[in-house]
Amino acid sequence: ADFDAKKKRKVAEIYQALNSDPIDVAALRRMAISEGGLLTDEIRRKVWPKLLSVNTDDLPPLPAGKELREDSKDYQQVLLDVRRSLRRFPPGMPDDQREGLQEELIDIILHVLKRNPQLHYYQGYHDIVVTFLLVVGDRLATALVEKLSTHHLRDFMDQTMDNTKHILNYLMPIIDQVNPEVHDFMQSAEVGTIFALSWLITWFGHVLSDFRHVVRLYDFFLACHPLMPIYFAAVIVLHREQEVLDCECDMASVHHLLSQIPQDLPYESLISKAGDLFVQFPPSELAKEAAQAAQAERTAASTFKDFELASVQQRPDTVLRQRFRERLRGEERLRGEERTKSILTKPRTNRFVKLAVMGLTVALGAAALAVVKSALEWAPKFELQIFP
Repeated sequence: ADFDAKKKRKVAEIYQALNSDPIDVAALRRMAISEGGLLTDEIRRKVWPKLLSVNTDDLPPLPAGKELREDSKDYQQVLLDVRRSLRRFPPGMPDDQREGLQEELIDIILHVLKRNPQLHYYQGYHDIVVTFLLVVGDRLATALVEKLSTHHLRDFMDQTMDNTKHILNYLMPIIDQVNPEVHDFMQSAEVGTIFALSWLITWFGHVLSDFRHVVRLYDFFLACHPLMPIYFAAVIVLHREQEVLDCECDMASVHHLLSQIPQDLPYESLISKAGDLFVQFPPSELAKEAAQAAQAERTAASTFKDFELASVQQRPDTVLRQRFRERLRGEERLRGEERTKSILTKPRTNRFVKLAVMGLTVALGAAALAVVKSALEWAPKFELQIFP
């Protein structure tokens, strides 16, 4: 009963903020962040536009889908992604209703891209758009997604993934501030930050199976700084401290562990923890470490290089094997021939290479294509390194 009373009180406060003149956006932000977020989709329909300062009185009509589709260079890719997005719709939804929503989803995406030629579609974008579509309907979703795409998601929609990589470079410095032991372990394992890529670029929509958790996170992210999702990613890793430290310290094992996101996370406490970390270690303070991370051979930049290489060749396992061979050469020098033989014949390694390849391909389903495309664009820059 206490919970219900608290909830009623919160609903009243939200409506009070909505009805004050001018609208109390600061209060709405606080409500979206604090326990339970915005509580209901009905409230989200009213508050999300305010958090993104979108004027709901003046929504443009949606254009006809047919012309959009004929004109769009992205239509085929969007169509493929949307067809694969079945699990993002409520389980009991009738097929015809879902198919109708999938058509709307395609139109929203193509509409936003057509109006903003500077934006480039990426795989995983549809995971964000479908969340808005299911909560607020197509016209309002179009306006919100357009605003979001030119602001919060702007970095992911560049022609290359340079800015996305840069955001991922904030992950390790945040972990380092809170728990140097976990940070050093991950550095030793050379796991990089690829495991968090699909989390970041879909705002966790692609990896969480319960829609309620997804919209709760969207309340939080919409009310915060655009870098908040990377703080939330860091908090998930920190929450799993024990599992990480108990893991074999190698790239394949740690990547496999981290890319499988637990579905029963304590969302409310993680959200408040992420908020605290943001205040304690704002991005401006971490910027230097993030830049150093980009320089350092052993962090995100180098794993991305591996990943591009893997994507171009469509074979992540070749990269893992190559890394493994490089590690072996080092160990060989240190410990002589015998040690090397035993490592090579250990079956565990092969199993982990297989698991890691599965992990890479599954976790990166959403992102792989974007990376492949950008990898191919970048290939000439380091052709010499890739194809010796």
